[in-house]
Amino acid sequence: MKKLILVATLMMISVAMFAQSGKSIYKKYSDCEKVSAVYISPAMFRLIGQIPDLEVEDESINLTPIIKSLKGLYLINSENPDIRESVIKDVERFVDSDDYELLMEAKEEGEIVRIYTVGNEQTVKGFVMLALEATELTFICIDGEMARDDLDATFAKMMK
Repeated sequence: MKKLILVATLMMISVAMFAQSGKSIYKKYSDCEKVSAVYISPAMFRLIGQIPDLEVEDESINLTPIIKSLKGLYLINSENPDIRESVIKDVERFVDSDDYELLMEAKEEGEIVRIYTVGNEQTVKGFVMLALEATELTFICIDGEMARDDLDATFAKMMK
């Protein structure tokens, strides 16, 4: 019985070691050739969140509550065909391992955009977007503890 528990524990640890995150995907590809990479830290989001009533131009949509709750943004954009399939597999493994839900998928003329979220009824803990074009891919991951009510209200105002 002890051997079974030991083997199960080792298997769980090995799975955890290979689990992806937005940060690990960013680190893996950010220094590759033909890759543009952007990271925005929690400190930057706190700084931006200090701006009172940060609004979208020509709209009365206050983004401050959402921005204050963000913990990181990771962006990878690449035209490097040598890493394309690897990035796609890593992103798919990441969204599968963290129980992300496919929020939207759009396909047009060979281009695909997928947006995923993870969270519960009260909180959204992350967004992932993967956009694939013929020669380019874009991966965006946003981490945070965003109140679903704030997001719903913001999206409702934006859609008007």
